[in-house]
Amino acid sequence: MNILLVGSGGREHALAWKIAQSPLLTRLVMAPGNPGMAALGEVVQVKVTDVAGLVTLAREMTADLVVIGPESAVEAGLADAIVAAGIPCFGPSQAAGQLESSKAFTKAFAERHGLPTGAYVVCDEAPAAKAALDRFSPPYVIKADGLAAGKGVVIAQTRDEAEAAIDDTLGGRFGAAGARVVIEEFLEGEIGSLFALCDGTTSMVFGHAQDHKRAYDGEKGPNTGGMGTYAPAPLFTDELVDRVRKELAEPTFAAIAAEGAPYRGVLFVEFMATRGGPRLVEFNVRFGDPECQVLMLRLESDLVPYLTACARGELDKLPPPVWRNEAAVCVVMAAEGYPGAPVAGAAITGADQGFGDGVVVFHAGTSKDADGTLRVAGGRALNVCAIGADFPAARQAAYAAVDQIRMPGGFYRSDIGWRALNR
Repeated sequence: MNILLVGSGGREHALAWKIAQSPLLTRLVMAPGNPGMAALGEVVQVKVTDVAGLVTLAREMTADLVVIGPESAVEAGLADAIVAAGIPCFGPSQAAGQLESSKAFTKAFAERHGLPTGAYVVCDEAPAAKAALDRFSPPYVIKADGLAAGKGVVIAQTRDEAEAAIDDTLGGRFGAAGARVVIEEFLEGEIGSLFALCDGTTSMVFGHAQDHKRAYDGEKGPNTGGMGTYAPAPLFTDELVDRVRKELAEPTFAAIAAEGAPYRGVLFVEFMATRGGPRLVEFNVRFGDPECQVLMLRLESDLVPYLTACARGELDKLPPPVWRNEAAVCVVMAAEGYPGAPVAGAAITGADQGFGDGVVVFHAGTSKDADGTLRVAGGRALNVCAIGADFPAARQAAYAAVDQIRMPGGFYRSDIGWRALNR
C-alpha cells in the first residue's frame, strides 16, 4: 500500500514508526514530516492545512490511504477533500471534527444527546462571562472555544484569576480560537484518555492511557498539550472501560451520524472518573499527543489494517487489537518558555544515539541544519519513550534515556506516572 501520513509532530512520528513496520506497506510519504520521521520514508514539505496541495500529493503518489494526524487538518476539511478525490481517508470530516474544533459545539452536543458531562456557559463578551462565574464554584474552568494546541484551558483557583483568564482569552491571546469562551463546572476525580475507532457505523475501543497536562512536577504550572503519558494506567479497570465505551464513545458515534456526519477515524475521549461515574471533559478527533506514542509502543497488532478498515467502512471484519503485556512511558522534553512562547534554536545532542531495546525517541518540534545539527523548533521538542516488563521498568528506562540527552534551556517533568507510583 502507498500511504500518505499528514503531520509533523510526535504523534505522527509514532504513527509513522508503527506504519513502517507493516508488511502491507509499499511506500510511506509524510507531509510535512520532521527530522526523525525522515528515516522512515519520504518527507515532502506540504503544510497540514494546504488541502489542495495534499490532495495533489495523494494523487501523484497514487495513495491507497491518507492518514490524518493533527486536528488542524481535520478542521481545514482535509478528509472531505481526500474522500471527494476518491481516496480512502483515516480521519473525520470537518463537520464531525467540530467535536474538537469547537468546545461550545461539543458541550451543546453532549446536552442534546444526554452524554454525562459538567455544567457550562458559553459567552463571547467579557462582562457576560464574568457575570456567569456566579453560577460556578472555584476552581473555575475557563476554555477557549476553538483549537489552541492544548493550551487554551485555565483552571483558575480564584475569581480574580478566572476573570483574568476570561480577559486573556477574549482579548486575543488565542486568536480566532478565543472568540468565545466556555466556562465549565470543575469535575472532581481522576482523569483518563480512552480511544475508540469508528468506520461510520462500527466502532471498537482502541487503547487508553493517562496524561499529565500541567507543565511542572506536582501538577503545577499552566496547562500544556501534554508533558508525558503512560499505559496501562491502574485507573482503567475493565468496568470503567466498558462504562466509557457504553456511556460516551458509542453514543457519540451514533449521535454524530444521526446529525449527518458519520465518524471515520479515531475519537479521543477525555473523561473524569468521578464518584458518580465517567463524565466527559472533552473530545479530540485524532490520536492524542503524547498518548499515541505509548499506544503505538504497546500495540502488538499491525496498525495499517485498522486505519484502512476505518477509511473503507470495514471495521466489522477485524478482531479487537492485541496489546503487549508490557507497560510504556513517554516523557516530553520541552523548550524553554513552553507553553507560552517557546525559545527555538537550541542545539540538541544525544537524541539519536542507540539507547537499547525498548527505548524510542520520537521527534516532535525539531529541525535539522545542513550539517546535521538537531535543533529545537517547537514547544515540545522530543518524546522520550520506553517499554518495559512493568511500569517501574519502563519508567526507569525512559528517564535513563532523558538523562543522556542535552537540550539547553529545556525542561521535563520528573514525575510522569506519579498516580501509578502512589497506588
